[in-house]
Amino acid sequence: MDHGFCSHTYDDWEPWWRLDLMQKYKVNMVVVYGRTDNALYRMQGLELRFGDSPNNHNPVCGTITNYKNATTTFCCNGMEGRYISAVIPGHSEYLHLCEVEVYGEPAPEEYDIC
Repeated sequence: MDHGFCSHTYDDWEPWWRLDLMQKYKVNMVVVYGRTDNALYRMQGLELRFGDSPNNHNPVCGTITNYKNATTTFCCNGMEGRYISAVIPGHSEYLHLCEVEVYGEPAPEEYDIC
């Protein structure tokens, strides 16, 4: 993917990107596409977080530990939540995302029995 079609932050402390699914989903898989040029190393340590809180402190679905591939597939195994965040914790970096695909289904509604 060409970097002209990707979003990016500045060299920010703990840069992040967030998606609001507008309702609770049960997510099985998320595919993250980064740049394919020599800036791929910037994805090292990226955490994909998923949950109900609009902050970046939801449970971690997975972490990029091998930045040699521009495409990373996270298997979230049915995690439930409304917000998906990509965050690079612990240091300043540019966060580049070219595409994010989310695969899942709306979570069943919870009903109060009493």
